[in-house]
Amino acid sequence: MNIFSRIFRKKPVPEIEHRAITDALFYNSITGTTPAMRLSTVYRCVNMISDSIAQLPLEPYIIDSNGFKHKHLNHSTYSMLNIEPNNVLDRYTYIKLLVSNMLLDGNAYSIIERDEKGNATSLTYVKPSDVQVNVTYKQCRPLLYYTVNGRSGKIEPCNMIHIKNFSYDGITGVSTITHACDSLGLAKASEAHARGFFKGGANVAGILKVLSALTDKQKEGLKTSWRSAFNTETGVPNGVAVLEGNMEFQPVTVKPSDAQLLETRSFNVVDICRFFDVNPVKAFDLSHSSYSTVEATQLAYLTDTLTPIITKFEIEFKRKLYKPSEKANIEVKFDTSVLLRADKNALSNYYRNMFTVGAITPNEIRKQLDMTPVEGGDKAYMQVNMSTLENINKLNTNDNERNETVQ
Repeated sequence: MNIFSRIFRKKPVPEIEHRAITDALFYNSITGTTPAMRLSTVYRCVNMISDSIAQLPLEPYIIDSNGFKHKHLNHSTYSMLNIEPNNVLDRYTYIKLLVSNMLLDGNAYSIIERDEKGNATSLTYVKPSDVQVNVTYKQCRPLLYYTVNGRSGKIEPCNMIHIKNFSYDGITGVSTITHACDSLGLAKASEAHARGFFKGGANVAGILKVLSALTDKQKEGLKTSWRSAFNTETGVPNGVAVLEGNMEFQPVTVKPSDAQLLETRSFNVVDICRFFDVNPVKAFDLSHSSYSTVEATQLAYLTDTLTPIITKFEIEFKRKLYKPSEKANIEVKFDTSVLLRADKNALSNYYRNMFTVGAITPNEIRKQLDMTPVEGGDKAYMQVNMSTLENINKLNTNDNERNETVQ
């Protein structure tokens, strides 16, 4: 070996560096919207959460001097939040996009277009990959501004809806996929293993026994002919073999339960659901469910999964959509009662309880049910068949006195 070959020969890659490169490639194959959404549990969680929130009416309310809230039907944002935020997207698709972006990319963005008076006129959806968040510091105070690919100039925070997922710095959010990378990697690996396992007829390997000695060339030829006959692509898996001479085939098989394949795939569902705050029952894992569990799961889904995300949207829309002079008297709220629309029993109990305490009138109930009003239905009613013992005794005393007077 001459001096040049010693200098320029290829150096072996250290094991640690090789492992780091492999892990990085594996991480990149998991993270991102498309690869992660190919996992059924991730798709179910993201699709279910975004659909659940997108179907809820998002309405602005004006607060009167007594603190009561009324739908602000005449405000320009009412149509924008309820029908179409812009001339391309409807409200349902727009909200679904924002929720999906928040979960998968960590951040969801939408530019607020305003008229010359500063009133919001439309909401333009922007892909997270096209937005850069810039931070400058003035007297130790962070100042934010946004730049968007294909759009000139800076965008001030007051003109950018920015919904953040879990955040470490309060400036940008972190994707749920990033936190769940290891679990998603295990899920992807087990899915690939299951695909290969069952594609090969669930047979791992086999041994061909031959009593006579074979040359290396004969051994290789025998293995090649066997693979070509029973390969899942070129032959027929789980077929019938014809052996010659003193040959004998001994299969080496493994059951899915022995390899804990099914258990691993079931665990993947539970583990991924943890990251999305979704009960496995909602992801169709009914192994430990009952009717009471499913009923309680729906309430937990609303309070634990949807409410935190809904609150982020409500606060951000109120902060950014309205001028400082309006914010004190305007509230933006999702109507979560829509989730009860398909559950007639729960819906009837809800209206019954609201009606009996005088919180809602018959016509207000009929309005929610898309029915015409009835005469006298604008009055609130309250049950009075319960009273204190003291009042009951007074009533009995008064009745006795009236009876004595009549006699």
